[in-house]
Amino acid sequence: MNHLTHRLCFFLLFWISQAGVALGQQVDLNPYHVVWTSPSKNASESMPCGGGDIGLNVWVENGEILFYMSRAGAFDENNIFPKFGRVRVKLTPNPFENGEFRQELKLAEGYVEITGKKEGRNSLVKIWVDVFRPVVHVETESSSPVTVEATYESWRFADLEWTKPAQTWASLGFRDAPINAIVRADSIQFEGEKVLFYHRNRNESLFDITVTQQGLNPVKNQLWNPLKNLTFGGMMYGEQMKPAGTTSGKYADTPFKGWKLQSVKPVRKTHLKVFLHIDESPSVNEWKKGLAAIEKEAISAQKTAAQKTLSWWADFWNRSYIVINPGKADPKSPEWQVGRNYQLFRYQLGCNAYGNYPTKFNGGLFTFDPGYVDQNLPFTPDHRNWGGGTHTSQNQRLVYFPMFKSGDFDMLPSQLDFYLRALPNAEIRTEFYWGHKGASFTEQLEQFGLPLATSYSWNRPENFPKGIEYNYWLEYQWDTQFEFALMMLDLERFNGEDISKYIPFIESGLTFFYEHYQFQANSRSRSTFDGEGHLILFPGSGAETYKMAYNSSSTIAALKTILTRLLELPESYLTEEKRNHWKEVLSRIPPIAFREKEGYKTISPAWTWGRINNQEIPQLYPVYPWGMYGIGRPDLDIAINTWKYGTDLPIQKNYVSWHQDAIFCARLGLTEEAAAVTIQKLQDAERRFPTFWGPGHDWVPDHNWGGSGMIGLQEMLMQTVDNKIYLFPAWPKDWDVSFKLHAPYNTTIEGVLKDGKVMNIKVSPESRRRDLEIMLDSTN
Repeated sequence: MNHLTHRLCFFLLFWISQAGVALGQQVDLNPYHVVWTSPSKNASESMPCGGGDIGLNVWVENGEILFYMSRAGAFDENNIFPKFGRVRVKLTPNPFENGEFRQELKLAEGYVEITGKKEGRNSLVKIWVDVFRPVVHVETESSSPVTVEATYESWRFADLEWTKPAQTWASLGFRDAPINAIVRADSIQFEGEKVLFYHRNRNESLFDITVTQQGLNPVKNQLWNPLKNLTFGGMMYGEQMKPAGTTSGKYADTPFKGWKLQSVKPVRKTHLKVFLHIDESPSVNEWKKGLAAIEKEAISAQKTAAQKTLSWWADFWNRSYIVINPGKADPKSPEWQVGRNYQLFRYQLGCNAYGNYPTKFNGGLFTFDPGYVDQNLPFTPDHRNWGGGTHTSQNQRLVYFPMFKSGDFDMLPSQLDFYLRALPNAEIRTEFYWGHKGASFTEQLEQFGLPLATSYSWNRPENFPKGIEYNYWLEYQWDTQFEFALMMLDLERFNGEDISKYIPFIESGLTFFYEHYQFQANSRSRSTFDGEGHLILFPGSGAETYKMAYNSSSTIAALKTILTRLLELPESYLTEEKRNHWKEVLSRIPPIAFREKEGYKTISPAWTWGRINNQEIPQLYPVYPWGMYGIGRPDLDIAINTWKYGTDLPIQKNYVSWHQDAIFCARLGLTEEAAAVTIQKLQDAERRFPTFWGPGHDWVPDHNWGGSGMIGLQEMLMQTVDNKIYLFPAWPKDWDVSFKLHAPYNTTIEGVLKDGKVMNIKVSPESRRRDLEIMLDSTN
């Protein structure tokens, strides 16, 4: 046994033993590790790696290790969500070129390991991210000394003006704008033995452009601007490494420059670190002080950082899991792929557990060169369709709803606090345009809470009502904010958390609807309410599909559910005066309408509507997410009829991207259909990494594709209605499964289904077992 082999065995045994202690042998993820035995062709064949709020795309190409770096919360002045750069690592002599090769995502431990063997020389590279501080680690070890080169590469070395319309997909505020976006250059240089790189936003940003476009300059000084003074970047250095000059080249469609570090002499081991920092600093010097503080703190914690990160991932995997056909690993089996990909996608979500900004639905932290998604988009690696800072609510909700049953409650603030920060801007906007209270959050908005400029429209008629989006798909769509209100309420119901800080957001959204639709009615009639004393929810919208809707069912279901759940909170959350007010508002919400389709009673998308624009099925939103219909609820047959007969276009039923057909079918107890759609949704992607789905309607990797797939699988396995817990409500008997999921009221359910028999059901606390109902016998 040579020196490196001995060390590798010790290293692996140590990590495996530590993982075993932490995992308590509850779930074996080793069969789900992704292993490649040949290098990648390009960045599209990259592997995700990350932690905390940092994501890396890692691949080996032409014998060199490369990885992109992303961190949640970095936005330039154009509101693009840019990479922090690319790192290229090369070992000489090269063990990864024309030799034995292995790249593995150690899923259970949360890192990527690359090994190579050539002419009797072994090398190992371990790439991991500290969960608790923004530091990327690259550790190399070889059986004999090698020269190690590490190059920081950037394509933002000069200003770049967007001149092609398709470039504006990366920041939709510039689509159809009378001005072109200019992507400003970063500052990059050697500083001692280190490479220092950063971008500081210029004084004028897309925030200023948006405010002017939407006529909000009179209240601009009251609005929160998260792009002002934002500075992001980092530094890279390595043990026994020194600057070795600059390089240049072209990767995919994009020229780049590189700043190279090289080992001072051939070494057996080295440790490269990249520190990343984001801050709204008053000056670059202050930002540099913050970066230095990160470095200092990381150095002081270096002896325990790896172990604490490993322990975090072990705890993460022990919170919950769904393992299909355990002990029968079969990568060709669609059912087995569903179970494996559920875990892989949850890992991608875990890489942004603690970001200041949520995981974006359109690629998360793991986008790559757009030309590998669509050859008609030969742009920089910063490109992603549907924008960087842009928030699309119906897509984002699907990324975060799975976290309740998976027990990832600590990951929810990244999404929920997004709305809290933007709340004052949405309220100021309402007051300015209409003179009443409440938050008018639109379906697509920038992270500062205003509609993105292209949705508000650069080509709107002068007489079009101020504040309304001049957009076929998005006009009058305000109700998607309530799905995040539901998350906030579920945080209290599932985990017993104090949600006092979220109550203003919930109440402000309700206030907007109550006041705005009285305002709308009074602008057209002397009657504030309809003949039954209900709000007149017109003009409205049934998602992006049923436009100019009168009393949209999705809006009615949202209002009824959120008001009911708000009133069910403990007394400490609301004064008696507020409770009475919200009871009054609840009494003013109109009923959901029905219609007959093919001879069956179904839920109608709205009382009436003017046109059909898109392909959602909002008439089933009362099933999901609002839970008014489904297993354990009245009139299940009406909801099933709505699924079977109640759509208006064939394209409304689909599995790609954000389509939630599997969720609907699971909620309705339609086992065969739920399973079939879930297989379509969660089986291996066309790309090398199994959960890099897309583009579908969005981008690659499509995170609302994965999120909706996770929700569907969870709902097949367990549903909760009030105090009741239904197990296997839409689960095929021939899918063996081992699982652990979370239910409301601080409850966890663990169990095994093997050969059609339910085994080892554990309910914690045990008192909740009386609320459990096993439905397997009724599913087939």
